[in-house]
Amino acid sequence: MTGTGPVLARALRVLGAFDARHPALTLSELARRADLPVSTVHRMARDLLDWGALERGDDGRYRVGLRLWEIGCLAPRGQGLRERALPFLEDLSQVTRENVQLAVREGTELVFIERIAGSGAVPVLTRVGGRFALTATGVGLALLAHAPPEVQERVLAGPLPRFTELTVTDPDQVRRMLAHVRTRGYAVSDRQVTMDALSVAAPVHGEGGAVVAAVSLVVRHGTTTAQALAPLVCTSARAISRAVTTSYG
Repeated sequence: MTGTGPVLARALRVLGAFDARHPALTLSELARRADLPVSTVHRMARDLLDWGALERGDDGRYRVGLRLWEIGCLAPRGQGLRERALPFLEDLSQVTRENVQLAVREGTELVFIERIAGSGAVPVLTRVGGRFALTATGVGLALLAHAPPEVQERVLAGPLPRFTELTVTDPDQVRRMLAHVRTRGYAVSDRQVTMDALSVAAPVHGEGGAVVAAVSLVVRHGTTTAQALAPLVCTSARAISRAVTTSYG
């Protein structure tokens, strides 16, 4: 151990310096974002390069290595769930020609583990592996509605992020929305993330009825209604739930 912490903790800080907006970093940028001395990052980067956790391009910038992707694919809540859900996600995409998404909850955020872009569908701000707030998206609301009460309260303690003028940021109003999700079986996010998108999502249940994921359709606002999309989304969620419980049963 040193003044900058254990070796593993420092390595994780180096890897954690990368995100969707910073996929490639110079050594000095990497040190600054990891809040570590350049000399320390230089030594650690060499070990991470040797192992395959980092790669270095011709431009001298560091990027996340393929070895991490290989290991990440072993995560059962990611790749395993995705593989079981993919046939039903593809069916939903082919029927609607719209954006189809699958997400899981990680703490107080969601992580997208699959997204199929429909031909000519409305652009979305999501990407596979990306994190997002639970309170604005359809999948987020579906996941949060079935999260443990302590998780809900931690999320609602805020502050709740705002993406558009219609994003709901009042905790009491979000609580009412979550109650509606549990009552009707699906969640609706109407122009809460972008002003041109409507999302309808439903929970995916695993062993013992616990919610393990959520699936959604994202369409251009004004082209249809949430009520028209809900049966399709709920049917897909039930099919994925059966596939998940059968595989683990």
